[in-house]
Amino acid sequence: MKQLFTLALFSLACISAGAQTNCDNAPVVTPGIHNVSFAQGSQAPLLMCFNALPGATALGAWYKYIPDNDYSVTLTTNVGGYPLSDTRLNVYSGSCNNFTCVAGDDDSGGSATSLVHFDVVQGTTYYFAFDNIYSSDDFVFNLTEQEFVPSLFTQRAISLQGTKWCIADMNGDYLDDIVAVEGNSVNLLTQNTNGNGFTPVSYQFPAAQNSPTWSISAGDYDKNGYNDLLFGSSGGASIILASSNNTGFSNVLDSPESIFSQRSNFVDINNDGNLDAFVCHDIAPNVYFQNDGNEGFTYHQGGLGDYGSGGNYGSIWIDYDNDGDIDLFIAKCRGGLNEAGIDELHRNNGDGTFTNVAAEAGLADLHQSWSAAWGDYDNDGDMDIMIGNSAGVYGDNSNLPDSLKQHKLMRNNGDGTFTNITSGSGFDTFTSSNLVHVAHDFDNDGYTDVFCGANTIMHNNGDMTFSPIVITAGSGPIGDLNNDGFLDIQNDNYIYLNSPNGNNWIKINLHGVASNRNGIGARIELYGTGQGWEKQIRDVKSGDGFYYMSTLNTHFGIGTLDAIDRVVIKWPSGTVDTIENPAINSALLVTEGTHVLGTKQLNATAFAVYPNPAKEVLNIKSVVSFDTTKASIYSIDGKLVKSATVQDAAIPVQHLAKGTYIIKVQDKSGKQYSATFIKG
Repeated sequence: MKQLFTLALFSLACISAGAQTNCDNAPVVTPGIHNVSFAQGSQAPLLMCFNALPGATALGAWYKYIPDNDYSVTLTTNVGGYPLSDTRLNVYSGSCNNFTCVAGDDDSGGSATSLVHFDVVQGTTYYFAFDNIYSSDDFVFNLTEQEFVPSLFTQRAISLQGTKWCIADMNGDYLDDIVAVEGNSVNLLTQNTNGNGFTPVSYQFPAAQNSPTWSISAGDYDKNGYNDLLFGSSGGASIILASSNNTGFSNVLDSPESIFSQRSNFVDINNDGNLDAFVCHDIAPNVYFQNDGNEGFTYHQGGLGDYGSGGNYGSIWIDYDNDGDIDLFIAKCRGGLNEAGIDELHRNNGDGTFTNVAAEAGLADLHQSWSAAWGDYDNDGDMDIMIGNSAGVYGDNSNLPDSLKQHKLMRNNGDGTFTNITSGSGFDTFTSSNLVHVAHDFDNDGYTDVFCGANTIMHNNGDMTFSPIVITAGSGPIGDLNNDGFLDIQNDNYIYLNSPNGNNWIKINLHGVASNRNGIGARIELYGTGQGWEKQIRDVKSGDGFYYMSTLNTHFGIGTLDAIDRVVIKWPSGTVDTIENPAINSALLVTEGTHVLGTKQLNATAFAVYPNPAKEVLNIKSVVSFDTTKASIYSIDGKLVKSATVQDAAIPVQHLAKGTYIIKVQDKSGKQYSATFIKG
């Protein structure tokens, strides 16, 4: 619906003087409110400084800004007292015939308005360019200057052609590289081993039917040691396979039919040790390529999001119920209160089937979410979720309840259900919308943060409340781009290097054997004491947020801890590797099965088991005083064969085959103890 300014509203604005139809005649603006009008024949901005949705633009409005000092600047089209319009904004430096992107945004200002934060240098010329892709209505923007505060991230320009939505190791050295796709070329900036810069490499691949216009994922589909790429486009999906000698890409697998792709993921859906390719379908039930283990696939549609008209946008694979298999959450989107927009949680039943349990879990929300950030925000051992709002609900939002228009923070209750704890969390007052929300620990304090829209990281305060930290970086893939243990951000033609703060860290790199090569779907647990937490968890995943592919290396911040008790990797195959006292501030490479049950028994003398051999029941007798709550039994090669709650200091074992086993018991504080027994 068009919105018109009244004369009274215009009288309040600081009206920009002169033409605004192209870059060359852009009027100079200063801090304050300025009017924007689109004129016929004006120049539409072509260079997009953010991940713009496809669409044709015809008109543009241009402004010039020359700061008289170094400032941190905010520019927004959401201005109180003025009608709002659906706007899109790009900010450039340089000259009219040689732009450099500085910032850009679509909907982060709320109600489809734009909002950007960026740092400026005294005397430098900046250009603001709006387009009319959504609306040609008049609107205003507000430019404010704040005292310059050095950013948490240092901006550096990169030179790389193509769609740059992916950070992943592409040459097998476990260092994060930057990936761009242009036509049938994969252009790389491979990270140098000394952490200082990149080496450019370009590979051609056989023509694919589809390009990553909506999403990209990385993973070793054919288990040859090098990561392959999955493209999602509006016409379908394609997998390009890396050659086994690291010289390029040798094969392409195209979807056999059209898919209006949204988020895509590599994940081992049937847990056969081979990665499958899952693709959200915008206008029909979801699809996946089931890996046949021989560089081919069987194509499936349905069973993982079957709503007839689709609405599937942000898929993410996590183990929400801690049962050892990977589950699927889909952040959905459809305007006008359409039921296709109800979010879905698909529980893995462990037998190759999935059940949508969103309603009973408390996650069947009707709003436009596009993506959700999963992380154990309270470090209690299970995955919580922040469901991000992308645009409220299409149509007249004024009469809709706030629950349909805001971000939602949902705490995992540990019993398959979630509780809405948005009120008072900080997400109730942070209203900037965005398409991409991801969970990472950016300051290495041991608590997972959320990177949202509006150039904002919602910092985890450690008590399930979050505080906004404005940064200069916009949304993009995440990885450690200089190998210093702090997570960086890549956005279009820039990387934003995180500033180390003295906190310690560890990275876990996986090499699957029985499981898929990347260990996607593995649960990694880290144990330590002294920072207000005793345990952190991560699930290894390919593809989160919406468009992007972030690092497959698993990153933990540990604050000021100077030692870690142990790291536990629970592989999709059931193998469990335990590493005692790993080195901190370094990368730990774990090959599946090489640290089965740890390098030493954990306090094996703390309890005894009897009878041994056991036939029906195994009894547990404590030598020291502790209360056992959980028990896990493993075969001698490290496969988990039974989990149970200890009742009356006993656990049934009659269904186990004859052989030697290892039992681990856990007390109420989370400490673990182990012993060996024989099933007779």
